[in-house]
Amino acid sequence: MLHASRFAAAPLALAVFLALPVHAESDRDQPIFDMRYRFEHVDPDNALRNADAQTLRTRIGYRSARVAGWSGLVEVDNVSHLGAERFNSTRNGRTAYAAVPDPDGTGFNQALLRFDSDTAAVILGRQRINLDNQRFIGGVGWRQNEQTFDAASLQFKPADKLAFWYSYVDDVDSVFGPDDRHANATNPADYEGRSHLLNVQAKLFPALAFTAYQYRLELDNVAVTANAPLGTLSSITTGLRASGRAGAWSYAVEFARQKDNDGNPWQLDSRYVLAELGHAIDKVQLRAGYEKLGAGRGTGSGNRAFQTPLGTRHAFQGWADQFLTTPAGGIEDRYIGVTAPLWGGSVQACLHDFIADRGGADYGSELDLSYQHRLPWSPRLTVLGKLARYRSDDVAFTVDTDKAWLQLQYSH
Repeated sequence: MLHASRFAAAPLALAVFLALPVHAESDRDQPIFDMRYRFEHVDPDNALRNADAQTLRTRIGYRSARVAGWSGLVEVDNVSHLGAERFNSTRNGRTAYAAVPDPDGTGFNQALLRFDSDTAAVILGRQRINLDNQRFIGGVGWRQNEQTFDAASLQFKPADKLAFWYSYVDDVDSVFGPDDRHANATNPADYEGRSHLLNVQAKLFPALAFTAYQYRLELDNVAVTANAPLGTLSSITTGLRASGRAGAWSYAVEFARQKDNDGNPWQLDSRYVLAELGHAIDKVQLRAGYEKLGAGRGTGSGNRAFQTPLGTRHAFQGWADQFLTTPAGGIEDRYIGVTAPLWGGSVQACLHDFIADRGGADYGSELDLSYQHRLPWSPRLTVLGKLARYRSDDVAFTVDTDKAWLQLQYSH
């Protein structure tokens, strides 16, 4: 969320947006209203008390019609807890409870100006940036406070099968904001530093698409662990992804290398590998894959494994969120999953098996289940139930953890 003192361009963006004419050349003004209630239960097998969190996110905003190519967008989010705070939001000081990182707060989620032409778009201000599958750059939309970026972005599409994206990021508004109460080096409200995001996609034909990317992250006030020096998440990640679909089969393969960026006191050198195969049987989607976030090859002590600090990490390596920070020994995730229609909704299941990339440790396994259904009497209402059951196999750095969620969302 956005502090006025942290993002000086927001008042200007808002003022210009409000001054735009209400009559559009090609589209309409769009009010934005969204409410998301969630109950989250966390049961870790350690000394922490079980967490029970009821939170409500309310989002209101307005997207202007396009006038001579220009449009504006403003979104304001409020996150509030309901009932007793029997959870550690990372900001409420309830450290006896397990963590549910959804702090209370109100602020700008997005506040931007946009210009569109036939082949390009320029976006200025606080904005949502979701690149590819959000493994490296994403909005962490699962958490109640979305991660957004103070950035200047350029999207260029000279042909139907070729697209370029570049963003200059001045600040990242993390899921832990808007306040910095009780913050530490791993969870500030804002990630400070100047980053560059470059992504190029070439869709040659349905069976083959390439994506090349380089993400140069400068994260000056963040550390990989609470005891590590600041700046240890500043990195340069360069990679190539190939994906496609042929008939009922789909695939994705990806490789990336991560090095230290300027200002990082540690030397980094680690690898990322992904191989995934999917198959559709009527409306049932099957997938199996292997993902590795490698242990660091750089010299020195501390956790130098491959990290994804700006990615939507909840979507990967299990919903129990036991590996939001890659362990120092790296991690290999072997998984199988299925998505299928059921009773007018969609059911999803995924089984993960985790081992270390280096050192031979068995990190355990996890089973994830979810069911989502759009309510028939109101297509704008969606109900979601999720379960995550992680078993650690007695790994020292984590414990058996069960999580459950019940969510009701209204979107307009």
